[in-house]
Amino acid sequence: MATYAIGDIQGCYRELCQLLDQIGFGDQDQLWLTGDLVNRGPDSLYTLRFVRELGARAVTVLGNHDLHLLAVAHGQRAGSKDTLDEILHAPDRDELLHWLAQQPLLHRDRELGYAMVHAGIPPTWKLKHAERHAREVETVIRSEQAPAFYTAMYGNTPACWSDDLAGFDRLRLITNYLTRMRFCRADGTLELKTKTNADQPPVGYRAWFEHPGRKSPNKRLIFGHWASLEGHCATPNCFALDTGCVWGGSLTALRLQDGTRFAVPSSGYA
Repeated sequence: MATYAIGDIQGCYRELCQLLDQIGFGDQDQLWLTGDLVNRGPDSLYTLRFVRELGARAVTVLGNHDLHLLAVAHGQRAGSKDTLDEILHAPDRDELLHWLAQQPLLHRDRELGYAMVHAGIPPTWKLKHAERHAREVETVIRSEQAPAFYTAMYGNTPACWSDDLAGFDRLRLITNYLTRMRFCRADGTLELKTKTNADQPPVGYRAWFEHPGRKSPNKRLIFGHWASLEGHCATPNCFALDTGCVWGGSLTALRLQDGTRFAVPSSGYA
């Protein structure tokens, strides 16, 4: 039995199937998925159906594109580059969206010694804080407050954490940390516009995982979201897996038991 973590799929179902063939994914194996199962790629519906049908054999965290799908399904405006219509008009739409809304923002397996989140954990939080705050958002997404949350979810403020934050401001910042973050200051202040590689930060900022005072340096953390890293992260215990399949890169898997990586090239969608 092996556990494989796979980076952002974003509807690249063909490459997912090729990657699973390459690693010899078996009935006793498990998948961890870094989120962004959907959007931009051609086969978001097939991807959602496949992962859902794996049941307990697959664990996925919610990414920003997954949350966007849920928001659009609740009446928020779709983007001009979205490729979500096939899901939104599918006969099993409601079942798929209900399943997606039950997925966590952060997954942790103490036995394996890994945690997984879509974007990252701010340097001022310990892993236990990130777990607790993730649960706050998950509780709302699974409640009658979900439509109001999706209305309030979009935006870049507030940009820095305070325990005094409340309401949708608090939930929005938690969501931005866990699903959108790349660069921040040492105090956790976010900069959400820049999408360059980690060695080209905006002035006064660093990649979230590069801050020397980060509170969770000894926890092994798997993340996606940041395609321009191309899967490279020199920080110990941080494993970047988004290798930009939907942008013409590749789809990457990491075998957690021994750290072996596998990849298949993109069919080309950019």
